[in-house]
Amino acid sequence: MTTVEIAGESVEVQANGLRHRVLRYGEPGHRDLLFLPGITSPAVTADFLAVLFADLGYRVTVPDVRGRGQSDRAAPGQYRLTDYAADVAGLVDALGLVDPVVVGHSMGARIAAAYAVLHAPTDHGLLVLVDPPTSGPDRGPYPTSREAFLTQLHEAQQGTDAEAVRRFYPAWPERELQLRAEVLASCDETAVLETHAGFETEDFFSYWAQLTQPVVLVRGGDSPVVPLPAVADLRRARPDIEIVSVPGAGHMVPWDQLDGFLDVVRPHLLAHVQQH
Repeated sequence: MTTVEIAGESVEVQANGLRHRVLRYGEPGHRDLLFLPGITSPAVTADFLAVLFADLGYRVTVPDVRGRGQSDRAAPGQYRLTDYAADVAGLVDALGLVDPVVVGHSMGARIAAAYAVLHAPTDHGLLVLVDPPTSGPDRGPYPTSREAFLTQLHEAQQGTDAEAVRRFYPAWPERELQLRAEVLASCDETAVLETHAGFETEDFFSYWAQLTQPVVLVRGGDSPVVPLPAVADLRRARPDIEIVSVPGAGHMVPWDQLDGFLDVVRPHLLAHVQQH
């Protein structure tokens, strides 16, 4: 529970051998949209986005990704992209989601790409990949160190507040700082460390090369996670996929510049909301 009011309905689902907690928004029967959060972002941290997506006419589902929030922890060694992608496939089946639009941020964007390639190569809905880590084999380290993640996680475990979190995210609204302060400690340390290692050992570009349309990649204009040299590599590999930058945003694109993010994604989401 959080002191910040959350609009989503909490539901527990069995999928891929684990119990998953998901938050659901919007009217049943509307077009499905699945939002996949980042490495240290339990589902509640996406509440502000899920409400806005539901207002566009979507039935929105946001999971606590394995090892985060109220979902089960996995065994060590089971926080790979293939594990996460299989969870998504299991959730889609268990919840009866129909060709869902999938919006993923950071780790969630990598998961969205892996899910589409491995489990729905020809029948996925729109993929919106928001600032996926482009680090990996022969591409240098992820720009946020494991030590930085551990510092934030340990502070949360000891009890932190919005003002302390602001040191790391100075541009965020007060509500989102408070939410992160309250729920970050629910992220399992093994999940965070193994996922961070995966940012540097698992190759996003191999999935990128195999994606089928419709896809759009949205990056923060100031993000070190999708830097300009990586943008050039992405475009060279897949010139048919649109890549859009949100000016003034870092890696946490919708948290940093919500209006700019919505300006970019709203037309895509509206174009797909009635399609089944």
